[in-house]
Amino acid sequence: MRREEVLKDIRERFKEDILDIIDKSPKRVYIEIKPDSIREVAKYIFKDLGARFNIASGVDAREHMEILYHFTFEDINLLISFRVKLEKSKLEIDSLASVFEGANWIEREIHELLGINFKGHPDLRKLLLPDNWPKGVYPLRRDYKEWDKKAIRDRGV
Repeated sequence: MRREEVLKDIRERFKEDILDIIDKSPKRVYIEIKPDSIREVAKYIFKDLGARFNIASGVDAREHMEILYHFTFEDINLLISFRVKLEKSKLEIDSLASVFEGANWIEREIHELLGINFKGHPDLRKLLLPDNWPKGVYPLRRDYKEWDKKAIRDRGV
């Protein structure tokens, strides 16, 4: 499949789920989709179109939380990132871990560092933070306040 065919297929199949498309460059496209649609869209691009899941990234964007799911079509040199915006009052989205195993650890990391709940994830236990890290304190949120007065955090946290 060529680049144009892939994008046309996604646009047509998920027209009700797509909120915006930013065709950044010949090798890079951002597609913003409704949060409730991520599982269906990701499953289709991975299983039916054969894209490779690279990684997901999460960010506190002040007014909302954002997750970017990055997929590569290696044979046509195309990176598609699905952008999902979550209201801070409802930080919950379907897990993709049952669709592809590669989502397992990155969802755990995003959950732990930003507090986003991945519904249906098989194991959201801690991955990076120490066992004594307080529940409900997320170090990558903009409103993070240091909780350990003895801690030396000189690496940007």
